[in-house]
Amino acid sequence: QIKREADWESLDIDSLDLVELAQIVEEEYGVKMREEDMKELKTVGDAVDFVAERAGS
Repeated sequence: QIKREADWESLDIDSLDLVELAQIVEEEYGVKMREEDMKELKTVGDAVDFVAERAGS
């Protein structure tokens, strides 16, 4: 089980994986994640909150 507090490194997720994640998020939820946004998102919870805040708008 992946916890909200898990950071990318502990999950063995690298920058290429994050680019792929950003593409999936945009396709599935219509939320664009810029490079600057990705640098600010340090944990799974950060990413979930980012998408949740923007998905409805």
